[in-house]
Amino acid sequence: MTVETAAPVRYRLRLKKGRERSLELRHPWLFTGAIDEIQALPGATPGDLGDVVDSNGRFLARGTVQPDSQIVCRIFVWEDTPIDRDFFVARLAAARRWRGECISADHTDAYRLVHSEGDELPGLVVDRYGPLLAVQTLTAGMHRLQPLWLDALEETLAPEAIVERGQEGRREPVADGPAVVLRGTWAHTLLEVREHGLRYRFDALGGQKTGLYLDQRENRALVRRHAAGARVLDLFGYVGGFGIAAGAGGASDVTVVDSSAPALAFARVNWESNGLAPDLLRTHDVDGFEFLRRTEETWDRIVIDPPPLARTRTSLERALRAYKDLNLWAFVRARPGALIWTFTCSQQVSHDLFQKVVFGAARDAGASVQWLARLGAGPDHPVHLDHPQGEYLKGLWLRVLQPGRAPRPREKKP
Repeated sequence: MTVETAAPVRYRLRLKKGRERSLELRHPWLFTGAIDEIQALPGATPGDLGDVVDSNGRFLARGTVQPDSQIVCRIFVWEDTPIDRDFFVARLAAARRWRGECISADHTDAYRLVHSEGDELPGLVVDRYGPLLAVQTLTAGMHRLQPLWLDALEETLAPEAIVERGQEGRREPVADGPAVVLRGTWAHTLLEVREHGLRYRFDALGGQKTGLYLDQRENRALVRRHAAGARVLDLFGYVGGFGIAAGAGGASDVTVVDSSAPALAFARVNWESNGLAPDLLRTHDVDGFEFLRRTEETWDRIVIDPPPLARTRTSLERALRAYKDLNLWAFVRARPGALIWTFTCSQQVSHDLFQKVVFGAARDAGASVQWLARLGAGPDHPVHLDHPQGEYLKGLWLRVLQPGRAPRPREKKP
């Protein structure tokens, strides 16, 4: 493949009779159950482009094909048009126009530029951190198209460097190992970005996700608006995003808990670089579950933002128990009138299911709790109406009228 030509179409997927409905509704995922035949053309490799046709051979769509996956095809276009550099330039330009409308460049230079299916680029995530672009390919197909979209990114945005984070094929942007510089040069260890006027430093080539948890930007601003004079607990705080926002909002003291000591070191740096008093911040290098159970302290504001606990359906039941445990103990450690922001970033957990788990935790704790709002990612993480599965971050904003009670230890059977 050269940058001047379109990516070749090397698969032909024939649907079973009457199975065109999902494509007519423009859902970007095609499942194996709808397929009657997969024809591999000469030179076909998993991840190559394929055309989808109905049972009579009529063209329906074009996308990347993964024959051994339940999601056998991820649709790029519903027209017989080439997937080339111009295609990516056009899609990236559309994504960039929206970010220009929803992000204030005067206050923020870190945001999600491409949100996979939400921006009609299935399998591609691009985060912008000032002069740096951090990318992740979530599918083998998008990884094979890398030369085309890399050229398009350079042409559209002219970044100093483009780095790749994480492992190919993961549904959520989770970094595994150091980043790889794909284009340009980047020799810096630290990168500083602005978010609503606050400064955050982090390891641009290491750490979690593609750098920062950009999906929580607007929720951090919400916490900041309600932090004045409050004792704040930031659980699973990473580099201190929520805690620093609370400190900037006038919190009386902030506790950040994370199991990563290096992340907490960045939290301390970020706290002081924003001119916040060092003695108002406490950090604890410990698991968030363990901390809530062992502490005897109480707080006016609590943020619960754990990593994804249910990556697959098989892990869902255990994850729901963990979410319930976290929220139960948060209700125990809350003060009367406390505000709690609690989240799940597990794609397997729906808004309704998460709500049931949290409400069950309040009941078991004997807490009286108001539900103020449902929360999600910011507008730079759009979810396509044809693909509701793209809404992975779900949250609840709660107010505790009456705190809960610690559960009694279970008696051991004789």
